[in-house]
Amino acid sequence: MAETAFIPVTTESKHARLILCIIALSLVGLLLLAPLAVIFVMALADGFRAAVEGISSPDAQSAIRLTLIVSAIVVPLNAIFGVAAAWSVAKFDFRGKALLITLIDLPFSVSPVVAGLSLVLLFGSHGAFGAWLIAHDLKIVFAFPGLLLATLFVTFPFIARELIPVMIEQGRAEEEAALTLGASGWRVFCTVTLPNIRWALLYGVLLCNARAMGEFGAVAVVSGKIRGETTTMPIMIEMLYNEYLSVAAFSLAALLALLSLVTLALKSLLEWRYAGQLAATRRH
Repeated sequence: MAETAFIPVTTESKHARLILCIIALSLVGLLLLAPLAVIFVMALADGFRAAVEGISSPDAQSAIRLTLIVSAIVVPLNAIFGVAAAWSVAKFDFRGKALLITLIDLPFSVSPVVAGLSLVLLFGSHGAFGAWLIAHDLKIVFAFPGLLLATLFVTFPFIARELIPVMIEQGRAEEEAALTLGASGWRVFCTVTLPNIRWALLYGVLLCNARAMGEFGAVAVVSGKIRGETTTMPIMIEMLYNEYLSVAAFSLAALLALLSLVTLALKSLLEWRYAGQLAATRRH
């Protein structure tokens, strides 16, 4: 029996592969690592103590708290909305499914600034619902509810878009089998669906959290940039930089970058710790 000739996956020479790897690593270093390094270098330009003082001011502390509070509210809400949307798309056939998927992707195609402006036109004092809100002493734009709505809008697709392909690939057989065995809908979700989507849900939550903390465009439009009330960390960074308080601005930016890096490290740690389960889920 003749031996089967080995066909390499790639036909490029070693020198070509080396050049491509160098180009890729150079671009990563230039576009990702270098700007990140500059942030930390500028934050520590006047020493560690000055950097700590930069994030210890009342305005900076208020911005940090507000950013964390908004993220803590937005991420669970988006998790609920994302699971519900993905469940509807993957498990049911209905007229208008394509429209629903398009609407889920809408925040990806609409500029965050346009999204914020739309909220102002709807809920501002001269907006469509402005008179009613004023009559009932309710304030959305230039207040905390506006920040929540803007952040919810721009982060909504992240979890749903992570879950939809996974749920479609898994199909409905396992859920239908559990239902025929007498399991309730909630029990089916907790024991069958949730274990199968937990990794996709985790990735979506991490992406949603990172975007919620770093969102600037939509939040800047609806916030009014009121110090101590509606300034999140990205907005406060811009305000400090425009006031030529570079160390304070870069210190706050470094803290925001650290929060993002912690999110990335947590993702990598979970991948390493549960690598076997993750591989089994992907094979499934």
